[in-house]
Amino acid sequence: MATYKQLTAQLEKLHKDVAAAREKEIAQAIADIKQKVAEYDITAEELGFTSKRAVSRKTASVPKYRNPKTGETWSGRGRSPAWLAGKNRERFLIES
Repeated sequence: MATYKQLTAQLEKLHKDVAAAREKEIAQAIADIKQKVAEYDITAEELGFTSKRAVSRKTASVPKYRNPKTGETWSGRGRSPAWLAGKNRERFLIES
């Protein structure tokens, strides 16, 4: 039966062998991919990669409430304005 030291030495060797084999196979895969890209003149966009990140733009929300005195509006999102606090919101609804 192998000793603990022998087994850990074998394990280290196996880890090194695995890392070397992985690097070799990755290098070969990259070379294959580069060859196919060059052969078929494939672009990054065709592969689903974009050079620019898509910018998500928030759309302005439609106002639901209006202060009849000042004309201020509120969409109903976020913190309610002071002019609406403690009052019946239905009175301030904007009819559409």
